[in-house]
Amino acid sequence: MKSYPVRCLFVLTSLLASPVMAQINPTTELLVTQQLATTVAQPDKALSSLSVLAIKSGKVVYQQQFGQRYIDLQNPANNLPADKLTLFRVASVSKMVAAIGAMCLVEQGKLDLDADISNYLGFKLRNPHYPDQIITTRMLLSHTSSLRDDGGYNFPADVSIQSFLQPGGKNFAQGVQWADPATSKPGENFAPGRYFHYVNLNWGVLGTVMEAISGQRFDVLMQNLVLQPLQIEGAYHPELLSVDALSRLAVLYRKQANEVWNAQGPWVAQTDDFRNKPLLKRQLQNYRPGTNATLSSPQGGLRISVQGLSRIMLMLMNEGELDGVRLLKPSSVRALTSEQWRYGAKAHNGDDYRGLFLSWGLGFQRFTDTSAAHSGDRLVQARPAFKPVGHLGFAYGLQSAFLFDPATRNGIIYVIGGVAADPEKNPGVYSSLSIWEEQIQTSLYTLF
Repeated sequence: MKSYPVRCLFVLTSLLASPVMAQINPTTELLVTQQLATTVAQPDKALSSLSVLAIKSGKVVYQQQFGQRYIDLQNPANNLPADKLTLFRVASVSKMVAAIGAMCLVEQGKLDLDADISNYLGFKLRNPHYPDQIITTRMLLSHTSSLRDDGGYNFPADVSIQSFLQPGGKNFAQGVQWADPATSKPGENFAPGRYFHYVNLNWGVLGTVMEAISGQRFDVLMQNLVLQPLQIEGAYHPELLSVDALSRLAVLYRKQANEVWNAQGPWVAQTDDFRNKPLLKRQLQNYRPGTNATLSSPQGGLRISVQGLSRIMLMLMNEGELDGVRLLKPSSVRALTSEQWRYGAKAHNGDDYRGLFLSWGLGFQRFTDTSAAHSGDRLVQARPAFKPVGHLGFAYGLQSAFLFDPATRNGIIYVIGGVAADPEKNPGVYSSLSIWEEQIQTSLYTLF
């Protein structure tokens, strides 16, 4: 499909969709800005860029950017600062937005959350170790499908997920993409619907289901279902961006070369460096939607600004409506954020990832304010507790968060464009997140 109309729309809407800032205490605003600037510039833990936005009582009250969206090591005069129109590849926050798109199809009567997804895919999909257990969209969205990432989750356009997921398929190999009960511990049940395991491949399958239903490629479908109706500049693949938007796309960085971290070394581009490596268009002339949506990266490929993400957050806070456009029914928003799974240590019902994943909705993480030393899903130490819903992102040096409380209509969005130090070696004090994420969350929470 041609993407020219999408590009035209983005040029027109980039100004129309700017949020109106509500007023906050100037002293508080200055303090938060100073704290964030300090976090970005820590000598041994620097961030290449940071874009943040806060919403209080349903109104945008703060937005600020720091650092560089592009770094020229040879000629720093060519560096480009991050600003409010800078787009980032926001990693797994993309999953949450894709879940919203899936719910749009549910409302249209085209997708049943509890139906066997084989009915949509056109082939029988089963975990070969549990051949009598169907797999549903609800299981994909709640990470209980029994799929695994061990065999990968991004495949070329000429590879069908059927060949990868079905025994006997050309790309099935050893079947490591399925949970195997032989590897379970006492008390664990890996059957579909029973065990939580965070899996990127769930979204590749989800996207393929959405393609099969709609007849549209996933990245194009998401323009039509979510981004265009909400007047958001963004795309699940950079080739759908306008030339102007592509010029504002942040390069993601680490201070890591050859798998070795060096916080005092140079920034190393990880992805989206289209100034030095021109964007190559995908060869999709023969691609048939509904065979392999992983080529559009539903799990992590969304390029969007914090300003664009704020429109999604405001829509959710307003129970599915924004600026007179109703994207979802209130009941659908509640369904997305309602608990589908909760961790139980004695129940042996999932991987909690050092206490980070304790409750899950349909593509939305639910934060429980649980804390231990360097472990847990607590976001801030301040009281009252902050127990939002939303999603985190982590890939290519980027770290992102989309967090909001439906009751108070307070929310935080931040995107870190690159980290100088290894997050694993710089853990937070009271959570499973990095120390700089805790600092950012704490600073932004003071705005409430």
